[in-house]
Amino acid sequence: MMGVIFARMNCQFTIEEPVPSPPNESHTRTLNTFSLLLISVVIGIVAGLGAVGFRDLIAFFHNLLFLGKLSFVYDANAHMPASPWGVWVIFVPVLGAAGVAGMIKHFAPEAKGHGVPEVMDAIYYRKGIIRPIVAVIKSLASSLSIGSGGSIGREGPIIQIGSSFGSTVGQVLRVPVWQRITLIAAGAGGGIAATFNTPVGGVLFAAELMMHEVSVRTLVPVALATATATYVGRFFFGPHPSFIIPAIENFHYSLTRPLFILLYAGLGVIVGGVSTLLIKGIYGFEAFFEHRLKGNYILEHMGAMFGVGISMYLLFFFLGHYYIEGVGYSTIQDILSSGLTAFWLLLLLFFLKLLATSLTLGSGASGGVFSPSLFLGATTGAAYGVFLKYFFPTLDVSPAAFAVCGMAGTVGGATGAAMASIVMIFEMTLDYSVILPLTTVVAISYAVRRALTRDSIYTLKLTLRGERVPEAMEADIQMLRRANEIMERELATVNTSQLLASFQRTAPSKPYAFLVLDESGHVGGVVTRERLEALEQLPETATVGEVAYKGFILVSENTLFFEVVRKMRATRTVLALVAEMPDRPIAPDTIHGIITREEIIDFLATSRELF
Repeated sequence: MMGVIFARMNCQFTIEEPVPSPPNESHTRTLNTFSLLLISVVIGIVAGLGAVGFRDLIAFFHNLLFLGKLSFVYDANAHMPASPWGVWVIFVPVLGAAGVAGMIKHFAPEAKGHGVPEVMDAIYYRKGIIRPIVAVIKSLASSLSIGSGGSIGREGPIIQIGSSFGSTVGQVLRVPVWQRITLIAAGAGGGIAATFNTPVGGVLFAAELMMHEVSVRTLVPVALATATATYVGRFFFGPHPSFIIPAIENFHYSLTRPLFILLYAGLGVIVGGVSTLLIKGIYGFEAFFEHRLKGNYILEHMGAMFGVGISMYLLFFFLGHYYIEGVGYSTIQDILSSGLTAFWLLLLLFFLKLLATSLTLGSGASGGVFSPSLFLGATTGAAYGVFLKYFFPTLDVSPAAFAVCGMAGTVGGATGAAMASIVMIFEMTLDYSVILPLTTVVAISYAVRRALTRDSIYTLKLTLRGERVPEAMEADIQMLRRANEIMERELATVNTSQLLASFQRTAPSKPYAFLVLDESGHVGGVVTRERLEALEQLPETATVGEVAYKGFILVSENTLFFEVVRKMRATRTVLALVAEMPDRPIAPDTIHGIITREEIIDFLATSRELF
């Protein structure tokens, strides 16, 4: 049934492959608040159904390829039974890789990788334009990649799927760029919230990584879409958290035991290094496959997944479970339930998962990095807790508690979404007792990762392309300044018929610009001092009126800076006159100042001192 829902949902994305052109900004229409909220609800519903259908597709491919049966029933938190293929299970990831690489190569290269950088690229460099076909290919390629055992997560694909739908709606309705990007963030936040049952975390994730502006007009639609998507997800998956952690129900933590804060601080340093290792591993293998091997993409990806298949099979042969295949939630659940406490096994699974994830994504799979980050953080935190428990048995250490904090620290450090990781891990576990140590670990992990490598796992891909994204959300206070705060006030007048040569010799040196008066005494043009000094070798009969700027605009003293810039850009003019009553004809005594591109540049440069 879920597969049918997903198939029907995907039909609306199928369009021609060429990249759509951004709507002409002069033909856009701004949605009113009610309409924007209503569309956000629709996007939330689609994002929620997308999460449901995406899980169904993963289950379909997983059951078909590993177990040889047609079924949409699959619990990622439980270990997969032994595959009937025996040793031939090694080739399941290889078969999946062939299909994934083929789809990406021939239909949508944007679907390659973990998806979030492509969404950020669309937001900051492509005016929120995402090809609708990306949703189709991403859903198919990622579900096949995860279902065939690829060591990746499902959050990146659902973010890209939800974002693609939000962008498509924005393009169809021809809304302005800011509303189109808001709809993209609504789709992304809704998708991740429905996937992990984390409504607040979904909003924060969108705000930290997907939103160019955080205000009431943008945050409320995203929050509404996220809440709607979460409701849809809970309707199908139930209200329970992503992971059950009975091992820390009686976890003892209080501010009277400051030693524990130091222990968690130590974990923060470690997982900060783990976050860096994950980033370097994925992009190191990506560089190896793209620049060192320089071979056939499909064959390279199949070869890498052959290595992942061998690792999976050896783990099953010697330890009884595949452990690192797919999202790895069954292993995480074992750790959180204290069913996996062997120190050497935790370290082994950590390194094998790191290798498998680096091979999977580095060779060109389609999937997210959130789940691998959870896996690496859980194994690291649990191993750290087991180590402390062995050497300090009187401290009442809970390895599961350290595992939870390790999950948040690795996600926050690797992705850069520190606040979202804190809230999302809490929502995924619903255990409030670890909030304080969890916050400590995330903060230190983020600081350590930033010290070791500036870029997050999402922004590094854009940096390697030569594209940068904002590192902070800054208040655009300069946009609230008014024309009378930035205008140049020193003006003088000159008659339009005066000879230019004589005026250049006799013009006073102080005024910034001259208002050129026509025969009726009204302002018909403007000559700036810069233009006056630049004019040479003109006929002696040339007049001031012939060289004056006549394509200026009129604004009032209370016009906002952004509105001045918008009007100048729309009319392709280089200056604006600030007048008492911006009407024509213009009396010179009503002009109080002038704004040119130079004033705009100087004002923007000065305003940056705030940051």
